[in-house]
Amino acid sequence: MTLDTVKHAEQTSDTPQPWAELGLKQDEYDRIREILDRRPTGAELAMYSVMWSEHCSYKSSKVHLRQFGEKAPQTDALLVGIGENAGVVDVGQGYAVTFKIESHNHPSYVEPYQGAATGVGGIVRDILAMGARPVAVMDPLRFGAADHPDTKRVLPGVVAGVGGYGNCLGLPNIGGEVVFDACYQGNPLVNALCIGVMKHEDIHLAKASGAGNKVILYGARTGGDGIGGVSVLASETFDDSKPTKRPAVQVGDPFQEKLLIECTLEIFREDLVDGIQDLGGAGLSCATSELASAGSGGMRVELDTVPLRDATLSPEEILMSESQERMCAIVEPGKVERFLEICEKWDVIATVIGEVTDGDRLEIFWHGEQIVDVPPRTVAHEGPVYERPYARPDWQDALQADDANALPRPAGGDELRAAALALISSPNQASKAWVTDQYDRFVQGNTVLAQPEDSGMIRIDESTNLGVAVATDGNGRYAKLDPYTGAQLALAEAYRNVAASGATPLAVSDCLNFGSPEDPDVMWQFAEACRALADGCLELGTPVTGGNVSLYNQTGDTAIHPTPVVAVLGVIDDVTRRTPIAFAEEGQLLYLLGDTKEELGGSAWSQVAHGHLGGLPPAVDLGREKLLAEILVSASRDGMIDAAHDLSDGGLVQAVAESCLRGGFGARLVVPDELDPFVFLFSESAGRAVVAVPRSEELRFNDMCGARGLPAARIGVVDGDAIEVQGQFTLPLAELRSAYEATIPALLA
Repeated sequence: MTLDTVKHAEQTSDTPQPWAELGLKQDEYDRIREILDRRPTGAELAMYSVMWSEHCSYKSSKVHLRQFGEKAPQTDALLVGIGENAGVVDVGQGYAVTFKIESHNHPSYVEPYQGAATGVGGIVRDILAMGARPVAVMDPLRFGAADHPDTKRVLPGVVAGVGGYGNCLGLPNIGGEVVFDACYQGNPLVNALCIGVMKHEDIHLAKASGAGNKVILYGARTGGDGIGGVSVLASETFDDSKPTKRPAVQVGDPFQEKLLIECTLEIFREDLVDGIQDLGGAGLSCATSELASAGSGGMRVELDTVPLRDATLSPEEILMSESQERMCAIVEPGKVERFLEICEKWDVIATVIGEVTDGDRLEIFWHGEQIVDVPPRTVAHEGPVYERPYARPDWQDALQADDANALPRPAGGDELRAAALALISSPNQASKAWVTDQYDRFVQGNTVLAQPEDSGMIRIDESTNLGVAVATDGNGRYAKLDPYTGAQLALAEAYRNVAASGATPLAVSDCLNFGSPEDPDVMWQFAEACRALADGCLELGTPVTGGNVSLYNQTGDTAIHPTPVVAVLGVIDDVTRRTPIAFAEEGQLLYLLGDTKEELGGSAWSQVAHGHLGGLPPAVDLGREKLLAEILVSASRDGMIDAAHDLSDGGLVQAVAESCLRGGFGARLVVPDELDPFVFLFSESAGRAVVAVPRSEELRFNDMCGARGLPAARIGVVDGDAIEVQGQFTLPLAELRSAYEATIPALLA
């Protein structure tokens, strides 16, 4: 077979090429020919196809994502924003924290263990590439119906992959979610988040500058696994044939990644790199084009020097491979020897594969023959931009008119008790210990809060107890009813969860999971969610630092619920002042903060009791969310509360049950005169929390809430070994715990 060189491409303009099989459209292929003023070589076609894929280029979402920059709140805390591998924020005392959330959805359906494992590995390398030591991971997960046979295939594999990879890296898994809904059948959402810590001066960026500087590929050898990988899998809709695409799923080696992490951190300490990029989606195609595009010159690469696991790989396959545990560094010639010495010390393969040039082209050679000659920006940053048509769906009005508030509801103590027990033991509300017990939550010794707390919290300085908290949230049912409100509710809940633990919310990362962008209904949902998050972050003062878009999450014509998952990071000056959710001492006074209204649209109760989805989601008041957060943080810092738990899915009865079970003490609750007992227990009104106040602090706490205008109603006391709603029912903790803990193991037995 003749090598398809640049010279050959110039001479064979009419040669048919498999552009459609690689996921390109006719107009995209035509544009590539226009850019190059000739047909692309096979290697160039491979690069453009993966880099212009939906997953890598954001071609359907760019026009809406711009709002995150245009409406960004002004804050001195933001050190690195959107556009790099991950955002970086200043958390004080000279420390910077980087965090990001990404998806590995389609690979995790095709091959659950490796799909999830390599999702963790990829996000960890993104954090590492910023110059930070990874310190924790989180995993928001969504699966199909809990009793569906395929959930038994996908969920255990995903959980084992997340736990296996993270545990082997020695990274604590401090939070996340597990949600079941039939809409995710065939399209599980496996989102992974990583947090990293560094000093301000240690920040590194992905750029290739300085003519003569060397391009070094280091880490694992390049193999045939992951050819096209997530860049292909995540850029099309699933159909019944997709599970046969197993070769496209990357295979991870966490022990190789651990060596890569320690090797890279030592390289950083000795200041040996001018630019660095991890190899994730699109592999070498991405790393070389992005480094060259962000730098001041060009790049020349000798592709035949790349270390391989499979000597039969073609140049195109090498460029498209998404084999894991690889990094690409730009190193000054005088530092190359020391760089290679450190790699050898850590048993990490390192090879000089090219150098930075003073030109403006990315040139790739194969055994002396030129196979790529492209302007790097056209590959990495100037791909297609689509303004896809979108419109409010015809069915939206009917969905919202199907009011959940009108559903038959329990009346009387016995029915309320049965409804509470059914809710708390339902798959979405029941204990997720079967999942989280497979994760090491406390390795490294700096975890101070982890599942099932409202947020995960890590100490980042042992001498001062400075720490950060992160929470992830997203409710696809709310977003289905109203994507604008649903997205803001996700933001508000994550913001509230961070504040409930005592940390001040600081910044946002998001993972936007939606159906096909070629469906105007889906694009309307996506546009509304982006507008909502941009507006909400501006009002809350929490900039979006980066994130991920995952589209084509649908099977045939059936899309998942729009699922914007929002991660909020907060800072706490002293982690010993953190607030747990547990009611851990008898006599503590229980206060309900915020306003409770009859808001049941999209609620857990409507789903469990009636299998219903309709009406409007709870209203959002971001001003109230800010006030509530300020009260929670101040009360935590000043010792006015011993416990706090936000109210969200399942309402008050769910939050109280979780806090009682966590602390081992019961609670006596009194229904306020102005509230119906059912609404009091099951409403999902936003902007609320339940707190446990020491009797000695009641006056001071009430004065603070009154002075700030935050509604605060005393609703009970921590007492006994049961949840007693006076005048209605009593639910012993032993019975509650048995029901709460039995559901998930029984489903997966």
